[in-house]
Amino acid sequence: MSAEGPASAGGTHEGSMSPSSSAPNGGPAPNGGPAPDGGPASDRGLDDGEEHPGADVEPHHGDVTGGWLRPAVFGAMDGLVSNLALVAGVGGGGVSPGTVIVAGFAGLVAGAISMALGEYTSVRSQAEQIEAEITRERQELARNPEVEMDELAHLWMARGLPSDLAHEVARVVHTNPEEALRLHAREELGIDPAEQPNPWIAAISSFVCFAVGALIPLVPYLIGFRELSLSLLAGGIGLFVTGAVVARFTRRPWWVSGGRQLLLGAAAAGITFLIGRLIGTAVS
Repeated sequence: MSAEGPASAGGTHEGSMSPSSSAPNGGPAPNGGPAPDGGPASDRGLDDGEEHPGADVEPHHGDVTGGWLRPAVFGAMDGLVSNLALVAGVGGGGVSPGTVIVAGFAGLVAGAISMALGEYTSVRSQAEQIEAEITRERQELARNPEVEMDELAHLWMARGLPSDLAHEVARVVHTNPEEALRLHAREELGIDPAEQPNPWIAAISSFVCFAVGALIPLVPYLIGFRELSLSLLAGGIGLFVTGAVVARFTRRPWWVSGGRQLLLGAAAAGITFLIGRLIGTAVS
């Protein structure tokens, strides 16, 4: 950047601000004070190899690409709600505790396998579609680099960049084919080729979390209790705790998230209990 151009953040315009430029009280100018060594801030730019704030900042955002959190949450919630509702429906029909346990484990295994296969197929299909679009974009960059460069520049111009600057940045970006592909994928497709969920992670997370969630309503029966109410209580506690844990990632109030999951699960269990009671009365 030339001496007439803008200095880096916190610096001065070299040659355009006199030494007397200062705040009204005689202190250093708000954005143009001297560097710690007494030299002008603009002399301490990129050319001297100095490390700048933000260059090595650790990532401070959570992973929102859906690698494991989404299938884990869906799996746990689905396992809790579906098996709690299943136990409520079967138990409401007046069957023996042993039958409730058999039905609950059948629901656990079938549901966990179904969730895992569904997650794997869904994420794998999404990844294949993304790969196909990235391959198409790579071919377009190879066939029509000037058109793609102009397209990228116009996308940035639509966000407020001046035309000359947008075209210059696009030209520099296109000197690195992989970076150009990544930026085109982000700007045009809304994806990052390097940050895609793994179908195996999604499937395993879903399977394990579903099984754990579905096991919770069965715990009272497995340790010797025979009351359906204790199973429903255990499931309700599990729903509230799971919702509260999810709030740790979503930055929402834990009691709101936990209460919401508890209400939804209670509604599902209440409906299936009533249906089970009606069917049990009709067939007895």
